[in-house]
Amino acid sequence: MELVVNALTLKAVDYNENDKILTLLTVEQGKITAGIKGVKKAGAKLKFVAQPFCFAELVLAKRGDKYTVINASECESFYDLRMDVNKFYAASSAVEAANALAYEGDDCREIFYALVKALSEMCSGDEKQALIAFLLDLLKKSGYGISAENCASCGKNLLHEDKLRFNLDLGAFTCGECAGVGASRITYNVIRKLDGKSFEEDFITADGEKRALRLIREYFSYKLNFAFKSLSEYIRLI
Repeated sequence: MELVVNALTLKAVDYNENDKILTLLTVEQGKITAGIKGVKKAGAKLKFVAQPFCFAELVLAKRGDKYTVINASECESFYDLRMDVNKFYAASSAVEAANALAYEGDDCREIFYALVKALSEMCSGDEKQALIAFLLDLLKKSGYGISAENCASCGKNLLHEDKLRFNLDLGAFTCGECAGVGASRITYNVIRKLDGKSFEEDFITADGEKRALRLIREYFSYKLNFAFKSLSEYIRLI
Protein backbone atom coordinates (compact mmCIF):
# COMPACT_ATOMS: atom_id res chain seq x y z
CA MET A 1 0.00 0.00 0.00
CA GLU A 2 1.29 3.48 -0.90
CA LEU A 3 0.41 6.78 0.77
CA VAL A 4 1.23 10.39 -0.14
CA VAL A 5 1.76 12.74 2.80
CA ASN A 6 2.96 16.28 3.47
CA ALA A 7 5.65 15.91 6.09
CA LEU A 8 8.24 17.75 8.18
CA THR A 9 11.29 15.81 9.32
CA LEU A 10 11.55 16.14 13.10
CA LYS A 11 14.37 13.68 13.74
CA ALA A 12 16.70 11.35 11.83
CA VAL A 13 18.57 8.47 13.49
CA ASP A 14 21.19 6.26 11.85
CA TYR A 15 20.10 2.69 11.12
CA ASN A 16 22.26 -0.02 9.57
CA GLU A 17 25.14 1.11 7.38
CA ASN A 18 23.37 3.50 4.99
CA ASP A 19 19.81 3.89 6.26
CA LYS A 20 18.01 6.18 8.70
CA ILE A 21 14.88 6.08 10.80
CA LEU A 22 12.87 9.32 10.53
CA THR A 23 10.35 10.85 12.88
CA LEU A 24 7.90 12.72 10.67
CA LEU A 25 5.12 15.18 11.44
CA THR A 26 2.50 14.82 8.72
CA VAL A 27 -0.79 16.49 7.87
CA GLU A 28 -2.49 13.25 6.87
CA GLN A 29 -1.19 10.64 9.37
CA GLY A 30 -0.08 12.68 12.37
CA LYS A 31 3.31 11.83 13.84
CA ILE A 32 4.83 8.66 12.41
CA THR A 33 8.13 6.82 12.19
CA ALA A 34 9.43 5.80 8.76
CA GLY A 35 12.53 4.12 7.44
CA ILE A 36 14.48 5.57 4.52
CA LYS A 37 17.08 3.48 2.72
CA GLY A 38 20.48 4.39 1.34
CA VAL A 39 20.43 8.07 2.33
CA LYS A 40 23.90 7.97 3.90
CA LYS A 41 25.45 7.17 0.52
CA ALA A 42 27.08 10.01 -1.43
CA GLY A 43 24.67 11.31 -4.05
CA ALA A 44 21.64 9.50 -2.62
CA LYS A 45 18.49 10.74 -4.38
CA LEU A 46 16.47 11.12 -1.18
CA LYS A 47 19.29 12.42 1.04
CA PHE A 48 17.48 15.77 1.48
CA VAL A 49 14.56 14.10 3.31
CA ALA A 50 16.82 13.26 6.26
CA GLN A 51 18.11 16.85 6.56
CA PRO A 52 16.96 19.02 9.48
CA PHE A 53 13.71 20.94 8.88
CA CYS A 54 12.94 19.28 5.52
CA PHE A 55 9.36 19.92 4.39
CA ALA A 56 8.39 17.59 1.54
CA GLU A 57 5.64 15.63 -0.12
CA LEU A 58 6.55 12.02 0.57
CA VAL A 59 5.43 8.76 -0.98
CA LEU A 60 5.35 6.08 1.71
CA ALA A 61 5.09 2.34 1.36
CA LYS A 62 3.07 0.90 4.24
CA ARG A 63 3.36 -2.71 5.32
CA GLY A 64 1.42 -3.49 8.49
CA ASP A 65 2.18 -0.63 10.85
CA LYS A 66 5.57 0.18 9.29
CA TYR A 67 6.32 2.97 6.82
CA THR A 68 9.17 3.37 4.33
CA VAL A 69 9.90 6.50 2.30
CA ILE A 70 10.17 5.49 -1.36
CA ASN A 71 9.94 8.85 -3.11
CA ALA A 72 9.84 12.54 -2.25
CA SER A 73 9.40 16.02 -3.68
CA GLU A 74 10.83 18.87 -1.62
CA CYS A 75 8.47 21.75 -0.78
CA GLU A 76 10.86 23.82 1.35
CA SER A 77 14.34 23.08 2.72
CA PHE A 78 14.50 26.09 5.09
CA TYR A 79 18.12 26.23 3.98
CA ASP A 80 18.81 29.57 5.69
CA LEU A 81 18.20 27.95 9.08
CA ARG A 82 21.19 25.68 8.55
CA MET A 83 23.51 28.56 7.60
CA ASP A 84 23.15 30.60 10.83
CA VAL A 85 23.99 28.92 14.13
CA ASN A 86 21.47 30.95 16.16
CA LYS A 87 18.66 30.30 13.70
CA PHE A 88 19.63 26.63 13.55
CA TYR A 89 19.28 26.15 17.31
CA ALA A 90 16.07 28.22 17.45
CA ALA A 91 14.57 26.03 14.71
CA SER A 92 15.89 22.88 16.43
CA SER A 93 14.15 24.03 19.62
CA ALA A 94 10.84 24.42 17.78
CA VAL A 95 11.19 20.99 16.17
CA GLU A 96 12.22 19.33 19.46
CA ALA A 97 9.21 20.84 21.24
CA ALA A 98 6.84 19.73 18.47
CA ASN A 99 8.26 16.22 18.67
CA ALA A 100 7.70 16.16 22.43
CA LEU A 101 4.10 17.39 22.28
CA ALA A 102 2.84 15.63 19.15
CA TYR A 103 1.74 12.07 19.81
CA GLU A 104 1.34 9.19 17.39
CA GLY A 105 -2.33 8.58 16.67
CA ASP A 106 -3.34 12.21 17.28
CA ASP A 107 -4.47 14.74 14.67
CA CYS A 108 -1.37 16.96 14.43
CA ARG A 109 -2.43 19.32 11.64
CA GLU A 110 -2.54 22.43 13.82
CA ILE A 111 0.94 21.74 15.17
CA PHE A 112 2.22 21.02 11.65
CA TYR A 113 0.97 24.31 10.20
CA ALA A 114 2.16 26.29 13.24
CA LEU A 115 5.62 24.75 12.92
CA VAL A 116 5.88 25.50 9.19
CA LYS A 117 4.86 29.11 9.90
CA ALA A 118 7.43 29.44 12.70
CA LEU A 119 10.27 28.03 10.59
CA SER A 120 9.37 30.40 7.75
CA GLU A 121 9.39 33.38 10.12
CA MET A 122 12.74 32.31 11.57
CA CYS A 123 14.25 32.24 8.07
CA SER A 124 13.27 35.80 7.26
CA GLY A 125 13.09 37.57 10.61
CA ASP A 126 13.82 37.58 14.34
CA GLU A 127 14.13 33.93 15.32
CA LYS A 128 13.81 34.67 19.05
CA GLN A 129 10.35 36.20 18.79
CA ALA A 130 9.19 33.56 16.29
CA LEU A 131 10.37 30.81 18.65
CA ILE A 132 8.71 32.28 21.74
CA ALA A 133 5.42 32.82 19.87
CA PHE A 134 5.53 29.24 18.54
CA LEU A 135 6.30 27.68 21.93
CA LEU A 136 3.48 29.62 23.60
CA ASP A 137 1.06 28.54 20.86
CA LEU A 138 2.26 24.92 21.03
CA LEU A 139 1.79 24.80 24.80
CA LYS A 140 -1.72 26.24 24.42
CA LYS A 141 -2.65 23.72 21.71
CA SER A 142 -1.36 20.90 23.93
CA GLY A 143 -3.33 21.92 27.03
CA TYR A 144 -0.36 23.45 28.90
CA GLY A 145 -0.95 27.10 28.03
CA ILE A 146 0.89 29.82 29.96
CA SER A 147 -1.37 32.47 31.47
CA ALA A 148 -0.05 36.04 31.62
CA GLU A 149 -3.20 37.75 32.89
CA ASN A 150 -4.11 38.84 36.41
CA CYS A 151 -2.56 37.01 39.36
CA ALA A 152 -3.71 33.40 39.07
CA SER A 153 -4.04 33.13 42.86
CA CYS A 154 -5.58 36.39 44.11
CA GLY A 155 -6.72 38.08 40.88
CA LYS A 156 -4.56 41.20 41.28
CA ASN A 157 -3.85 43.15 38.07
CA LEU A 158 -0.19 42.53 37.18
CA LEU A 159 0.39 44.95 34.31
CA HIS A 160 2.09 47.60 36.47
CA GLU A 161 3.51 45.36 39.19
CA ASP A 162 7.30 45.37 39.64
CA LYS A 163 7.54 42.16 41.64
CA LEU A 164 6.05 39.07 40.02
CA ARG A 165 6.19 35.32 40.37
CA PHE A 166 5.40 32.34 38.14
CA ASN A 167 3.46 29.35 39.48
CA LEU A 168 4.79 26.25 37.70
CA ASP A 169 1.84 24.10 38.83
CA LEU A 170 -0.70 26.54 37.39
CA GLY A 171 1.40 27.65 34.41
CA ALA A 172 0.53 31.23 35.33
CA PHE A 173 2.00 34.48 36.60
CA THR A 174 1.18 35.57 40.14
CA CYS A 175 1.86 38.68 42.21
CA GLY A 176 4.81 39.02 44.59
CA GLU A 177 2.70 38.00 47.57
CA CYS A 178 1.44 34.72 46.09
CA ALA A 179 3.14 31.38 45.49
CA GLY A 180 5.61 30.90 42.67
CA VAL A 181 9.22 31.21 41.56
CA GLY A 182 10.70 34.64 40.88
CA ALA A 183 9.75 36.24 37.54
CA SER A 184 10.27 39.70 36.10
CA ARG A 185 7.98 42.38 34.73
CA ILE A 186 10.07 42.22 31.55
CA THR A 187 9.41 38.48 31.10
CA TYR A 188 5.70 39.00 31.75
CA ASN A 189 5.44 41.70 29.07
CA VAL A 190 7.45 39.75 26.47
CA ILE A 191 5.16 36.77 26.92
CA ARG A 192 2.06 38.97 26.70
CA LYS A 193 3.33 40.59 23.49
CA LEU A 194 4.15 37.29 21.77
CA ASP A 195 0.87 35.78 22.92
CA GLY A 196 -1.00 38.61 21.15
CA LYS A 197 -2.02 40.55 24.27
CA SER A 198 -1.57 44.20 25.29
CA PHE A 199 1.83 44.97 26.80
CA GLU A 200 4.10 47.75 28.06
CA GLU A 201 6.47 48.71 25.22
CA ASP A 202 9.19 49.93 27.62
CA PHE A 203 9.50 46.40 29.01
CA ILE A 204 10.23 44.65 25.71
CA THR A 205 13.98 43.99 25.58
CA ALA A 206 16.42 41.41 24.20
CA ASP A 207 17.18 40.40 27.79
CA GLY A 208 13.45 39.98 28.38
CA GLU A 209 13.21 37.62 25.39
CA LYS A 210 16.04 35.54 26.82
CA ARG A 211 14.36 35.47 30.23
CA ALA A 212 11.08 34.41 28.62
CA LEU A 213 12.85 31.50 26.90
CA ARG A 214 14.39 30.45 30.21
CA LEU A 215 10.97 30.47 31.88
CA ILE A 216 9.43 28.46 29.04
CA ARG A 217 12.28 25.93 29.25
CA GLU A 218 11.76 25.50 33.00
CA TYR A 219 8.02 25.12 32.51
CA PHE A 220 8.53 22.44 29.85
CA SER A 221 10.92 20.59 32.16
CA TYR A 222 8.56 20.83 35.13
CA LYS A 223 5.38 19.80 33.34
CA LEU A 224 6.76 17.22 30.90
CA ASN A 225 9.95 15.97 32.57
CA PHE A 226 11.60 17.08 29.35
CA ALA A 227 15.30 17.95 28.97
CA PHE A 228 15.01 20.73 26.41
CA LYS A 229 18.55 20.40 25.03
CA SER A 230 18.22 22.52 21.88
CA LEU A 231 16.65 25.40 23.78
CA SER A 232 19.36 25.28 26.45
CA GLU A 233 21.99 25.57 23.72
CA TYR A 234 20.12 28.40 22.01
CA ILE A 235 19.85 30.34 25.28
CA ARG A 236 23.59 29.86 25.79
CA LEU A 237 24.30 31.32 22.34
CA ILE A 238 22.15 34.46 22.47
